[in-house]
Amino acid sequence: MEFSRRTFLKGTVLGGAGFSALGFDLTPVYAQTSSLKIARASETRSTCPYCSVSCGVIIYTIGDKAKNAIPQVVHVEGDPDHPINRGTLCPKGSSLEQDILNERRLLKPQVRRPGATDWEDISWDQAYAEIAQKVKKTRDDTFVEKDAAGHTVNRCEGICAAWGSATWKTRPAFDTAQRSPVWGPPSDAAQ
Repeated sequence: MEFSRRTFLKGTVLGGAGFSALGFDLTPVYAQTSSLKIARASETRSTCPYCSVSCGVIIYTIGDKAKNAIPQVVHVEGDPDHPINRGTLCPKGSSLEQDILNERRLLKPQVRRPGATDWEDISWDQAYAEIAQKVKKTRDDTFVEKDAAGHTVNRCEGICAAWGSATWKTRPAFDTAQRSPVWGPPSDAAQ
């Protein structure tokens, strides 16, 4: 007898039906195997970093908690106690474990200087200083205190135009920017 895909599928269906008829229930087996994966793990609650929804996640790590030991992430799932997502995650949030464990993940800041072809590693302090300097220069160069009608607007048009992210047009981001004394109200305040 030739073993084909059709034969395999028939055998699988007949075997499953036979186990079901005999009262064999796999639910406890599945529950036990999922708990074995995280039995020794430490549970850390966090927030998904991908969008402005801020879903709650639980990150399970295994490590001996020694001073120089680095814990290993073994599982990431939605937080069922979180009021926003109640345990569900979108595909991007579900892939968070793979992003954490990615061997190509950058762990230090890098910069590519004008005219250079390669990225250069820099310290965190240097990165913060350079970003602060450029934000301050942009704010000083593009700050508008009054509009054409003479109304005080205290608007930083260069930074508001540069934000352009997926979260900029959300209501919480708009409200935060509206109240922020650093940035001033956004240029599209009539949205």
